[in-house]
Amino acid sequence: MATTASIYRNGNYSRNSLITNNNKVERPPSVNSNPKNSLKSKSLRKSAPAALGAAKDDTGVPGRVRVAVRLRPRNAEEMVADADFADCVELQPEVKRLKLRKNNWDSDTYEFDELLTEFASQKRVYEVVAKPVVESVLDGYNGTVMAYGQTGTGKTYTLGRLGEEDTAARGIMVRAMEDILADVSLETNSVSISYLQLYMETIQDLLNPSNDNISIVEDPKNGDVSLPGASLVEIRNQQSFVELLRLGEAHRFAANTKLNAESSRSHAILMVHVKRSVKGRDSDLSSENGNNSRMVKILEPPIVRKGKLVIVDLAGSERIDKSGSEGHTLEEAKSINLSLSALGKCINALAENSAHVPVRDSKLTRLLRDSFGGTARTSLIITIGPSPRHRGETASTIMFGQRAMKVENMLKLKEEFDYKSLSRRLELQLDKFIAEHERQQKAFEEEIERVTMEAQNRISESERNNADALEKERTKYQKEYMESIKKLEEKWMMNQQKHDESSNAISYGKDSRIANIEELAEMKRKLQKETLLRKVAEGEVNILKSQLAGLKKSEASAKSDISKLQKMLEDVGRQKEKLEGEIATLQSQLLQISFEADETARRIDKGGSEEVLGGLDSLMLQVRQPQINDSGNGEKASIAKIFEQVGLQKILSLLEAEDADVRIHAVKLVANLAAEEKNQEKIVEAGGLKSLLTLLRSSKDETIYRVAAGAIANLAMNETNQELIMAQGGIRLLSMTAGNAEDPQTLRMIAGAIANLCGNDKLQMKLRGEGGIKALLGMVRCRHPDVLAQVARGIANFAKCESKASTQGTKAGRSLLIEDGALPWIVQNAKSEAAQIRHHVELALCHLAQHEVNAKDMISGGALWELVRVSRDCLREDIRTLAHRTLTSSPTFQAEMRRLRIDH
Repeated sequence: MATTASIYRNGNYSRNSLITNNNKVERPPSVNSNPKNSLKSKSLRKSAPAALGAAKDDTGVPGRVRVAVRLRPRNAEEMVADADFADCVELQPEVKRLKLRKNNWDSDTYEFDELLTEFASQKRVYEVVAKPVVESVLDGYNGTVMAYGQTGTGKTYTLGRLGEEDTAARGIMVRAMEDILADVSLETNSVSISYLQLYMETIQDLLNPSNDNISIVEDPKNGDVSLPGASLVEIRNQQSFVELLRLGEAHRFAANTKLNAESSRSHAILMVHVKRSVKGRDSDLSSENGNNSRMVKILEPPIVRKGKLVIVDLAGSERIDKSGSEGHTLEEAKSINLSLSALGKCINALAENSAHVPVRDSKLTRLLRDSFGGTARTSLIITIGPSPRHRGETASTIMFGQRAMKVENMLKLKEEFDYKSLSRRLELQLDKFIAEHERQQKAFEEEIERVTMEAQNRISESERNNADALEKERTKYQKEYMESIKKLEEKWMMNQQKHDESSNAISYGKDSRIANIEELAEMKRKLQKETLLRKVAEGEVNILKSQLAGLKKSEASAKSDISKLQKMLEDVGRQKEKLEGEIATLQSQLLQISFEADETARRIDKGGSEEVLGGLDSLMLQVRQPQINDSGNGEKASIAKIFEQVGLQKILSLLEAEDADVRIHAVKLVANLAAEEKNQEKIVEAGGLKSLLTLLRSSKDETIYRVAAGAIANLAMNETNQELIMAQGGIRLLSMTAGNAEDPQTLRMIAGAIANLCGNDKLQMKLRGEGGIKALLGMVRCRHPDVLAQVARGIANFAKCESKASTQGTKAGRSLLIEDGALPWIVQNAKSEAAQIRHHVELALCHLAQHEVNAKDMISGGALWELVRVSRDCLREDIRTLAHRTLTSSPTFQAEMRRLRIDH
């Protein structure tokens, strides 16, 4: 029998021992009471629709304040003073029910969203209470986590414990920041905090104590509350955040009272602001050159989501006579009780739908106006003690939580366009384009200058060459001509002299005269030859002149090319002016977009709603953008509204869409519809079950596995649907999927579906034959408590049906569970720390033991010892009674117990 000795001081648990016969019992592993469909296995936030779906509680009311109860163990003083008195509180976590004893015979019963026993770990408290809120904040919503309760019941321990010595003791503040930093990229996004305390109706900055009179400012348009005077520190890593928390705690007011050695005398408020950029359609500047025109594409502004997480550690409510407050401590207690009273009045008014909510009665209620009745998602944890001496305070705390559960908030996505980022991108693109244009223009001018210089050089060289050649030819022919004339003159003179001599000497005779005539004829021929040579020279001169004219024409053509290039430069200048005009138009369009966005935001704030698109295109838009469509008339567009407007057939048709994103969101939509019993028959008749099984068979996407298995698990809650699932090979598909899946949430959904099928006694042989039991046992490899809880539930359902069949005489022989090797796992987990796993395993043991043919196997497998322990120590009376009756009625068990000398 386990013994417990624990001390509770200053809001801290100090557990001395919790020991069984052999091993030290560790804290139970955390169980996420609000599982989500995962889209990113490495990050905290799996998907926005899943996180929002978690905001819809078990009653179907969206945005309702979720309330959890945490019971602290008895402290040393209570263990001594109240040793002879039973606890005034009894928790029943399995049915989420709390009993508050009036006396030894009578008690009041209350139901809450979650019940956390004194053995609940800090990790489980965070996952149950705060993790869904943190995920919503990461998706762009406001969220609040608040602790309320009597002084000394563990509020500060639950929220603000730093856990530097023991990381398992970290509180909600530290764990929330760890998850936020793990999911946010600080290169593109930002996380900043403010840490404040409300003391004696004065707001003081815990990070800058000199700033002790911070005012509250309310936005007249949307009613958002802000504290512009508070320090806002950007967080870059977890260590800096812990240092800031330590600094803030050092400045917080505390005092010693009879109820707590270090009682908080102020309300502490941690505000975490998360700003994330949402990747939209690809934006770029594209240009096309054609007919000297340029087209500029408008950039789409990026979307920024702003979420604010508010964690409130309320000062403890207390009675003056019990706390022993006096003097200044008495005034502090009065201020605390007045602010808590104002908060209680606001919650009463909201719970009763009163026309007037007195939020201005206290600064605390003004700060929390968005958390109760506003647009934030709110989780409240109320802390209570077990001591009967404080039953009145415990009852008051419980009633506060009951009233808070009636408050409904309207979740609203905080999303806006980042026009500053768009403007910076436009300016960068513009600067880049202008620089490119100037570079091209400079290169063009340099090319024109080079071509002009080259043409001028060629013309000058040609002119020089032609002039030199012409001068040489002219000089040559002139020289030859002059030489020829001179020779002719000399010959003529000689001939004339000879002629004169011949005239004086006629005696030379007739032959000399004939020789003179021939010589004259020869001179005439030479003169004709010289004349011909002169004409040839003149022809060559004419050719040179024509070549010179051609060169002059080339020069004119070059000058024409230069004029064309200058004209092109002028055209480029005009294009530049036109481009500058287009840029001015682009800037005016940007201003117009900003104005229209502001107008749209104002219309949304005034209650305007987006028109619901019809047809298949509308459904795809709503499936792709579920969060944007969530804002209409101030509230989220529900799944039921989409179902009514679009129709089931169109929704099911999207399960076969080529776009993987559309398929994923469509199967999520079907899963949400299947969660309501009224829709299950419609889905099956329309072929939805067949489509879901086809997705399991054909898809290779882990997300589709998870969501489709979840939808099948919802359908499997109906007995008729169970037979259809088996008839269409569903158990074989689920078993194959379980073998391939690794994600814990996927395995949890599959195990849940198989567990539902295990509860049908008509299908047991077929379920076992198609590998259902083997699949359940195979999933224990995951070791995740949620998966193990579903496995244990399936085994308990199967064992119960077997026991029923054996009693009715329709089954004989050993249990199929024992034949498939389930008994060692059942025995191993009979002492599981997780209550959900342990209670299902204990039920399975009791049902197996009711059939005498299983007794020998159970004895050899060590199950007898566990049955004896269950009959003595089980917390649930019904299981304890069943185990005792089973041991008493079995001859085999009785004989073995006598042999081992076990008293029973």
